[in-house]
Amino acid sequence: MTSNETQFSADPGRPERPAGADAQAASSTTTATGAVGDRRRWFALAIVMTAAFMDLVDVTIVNIAVPSMRRDAGASDSQVQWITAGYALAFAAGLITGGRLGDIYGRKRLFLLGIGGFTIASALCGFAVNPEMLVASRLLQGGMAALMVPQVLSIVHATFPAHERGKVFGLFGAVVGLGAVSGPLLGALLMEWDLFGLDWRPIFLINLPVGIAALILGSRFITESRAPKALKLDLVGVALVTLGLLMLLYPLTRGRELGWPLWGYLSMAGAFGVFGALVAYERRKGARDGSPLIELSLFRVKSFAAGIAVQTVFGISLGIFFLVWTLYMQIGLGWGELRAGLTGIPFSLAVSTAAGLSVQKLVPRFGRKVLQAGALTMAAGVLLYLWESGRYGLDIAPWQMILPLTVMGAGMGLIVAPLTDAVLSDVPREHAGSASGLINTVQQMGTALGLGLVSVVFFGRIGERLTPAETGPEFVDAFRYALGWVAAVLGVIFLLMFALPKRPAQHVESAGEPELPAAGKEPELVS
Repeated sequence: MTSNETQFSADPGRPERPAGADAQAASSTTTATGAVGDRRRWFALAIVMTAAFMDLVDVTIVNIAVPSMRRDAGASDSQVQWITAGYALAFAAGLITGGRLGDIYGRKRLFLLGIGGFTIASALCGFAVNPEMLVASRLLQGGMAALMVPQVLSIVHATFPAHERGKVFGLFGAVVGLGAVSGPLLGALLMEWDLFGLDWRPIFLINLPVGIAALILGSRFITESRAPKALKLDLVGVALVTLGLLMLLYPLTRGRELGWPLWGYLSMAGAFGVFGALVAYERRKGARDGSPLIELSLFRVKSFAAGIAVQTVFGISLGIFFLVWTLYMQIGLGWGELRAGLTGIPFSLAVSTAAGLSVQKLVPRFGRKVLQAGALTMAAGVLLYLWESGRYGLDIAPWQMILPLTVMGAGMGLIVAPLTDAVLSDVPREHAGSASGLINTVQQMGTALGLGLVSVVFFGRIGERLTPAETGPEFVDAFRYALGWVAAVLGVIFLLMFALPKRPAQHVESAGEPELPAAGKEPELVS
């Protein structure tokens, strides 16, 4: 949910077209501008929103099926982590690159390529013959999502005039809420129905008709656009980011099963050396040709640097909670998928409600305090859940989880919606697009890191070769231990938020801002 919502939280500034812009750029811009008056743009909007919805649902729907995959496919604990973390890692590593490719080769072209690849990867996931194939297919699916998702914002900017974008962003907010609510519930229903005896596989196969329809309709209704001065690809930067993350995450996910070997610790330590090399290379590349993967000058802005830290740590907390929560309900408590899916509805509804309230009513009046209240509220919900889990043990009922889940959801909603505007408040307008893309990336990286840490804060508390009688109590204990970590992380987030501006500015174009003529206007850049 949070990665896509971030992309729509800010409206990057519109740069002036340089006098030497080439004819091809002018042609593509004119085409995009001409689409503004075309009713077909609303069909294009529905198509790209459907793609965003697919991504949101695919993230949440998998968690509900993890225990069944573990049982039916024979997946190990580390493979279970990679089924979820692999998607997040591939998605994070490719987000900025996907945006740049769209700027260079055309947003429509990359969107169609991404959604086509996402559909194929979904089929491979659904027909996976072993856990290894499923993990590899999830990595491919995350990579294709990284090509598809960045184009959504770009296409909206190239297709809609400024005075209509507020309505469009409101529609996207509704899609985010619907995706958060429907993902776990849809997964639970598909598991309960057991279509054609396929067990968990329909949660991936359901993407096939949706993806094919979006591919056909998108090729007809979406207008092509590209950036007239697109930045070059920084392939070395992408390689260093991916290598550093793999060196950090692989030992975390496999360490417990392999007995925490020495090479694992050396790999994790070496990851920080790779990240240091990344910073040095990006600094040189920025000075050489002005097209680094990461715009390091942004980190001189205090609010942005703090916001990046908040996004990363927040992603870690979400990565830990959602996976261990599913394992706790379905393996620890022995609940079926439908019961577990229905239990999560209060959380999703609270997130959607609080998110809308925070942006429209609270943040304009109270500013940064709303985000800090969200962190404390979410931590209070986690602690309440921890207490109830200890008090009721294996006898806890879904209705007893409503209060802590509602409190947690309300806290999360107060954070996710206004956070990006707070982070971007002091960022120079010409760098807003690059900054927004970087926020999405680090949040996904944080989620992948949190999923990797599940091996330490959850599976590390569970003994091997448990008897049926031991499984429930062990999983309940591990869940409570993980919740303690999540509460501590939320406390760190609260402290980091003091570095955010007290009154975050809204980086959106006003409804009254006049549109530039076709000869002086270009589609927005998305990094």
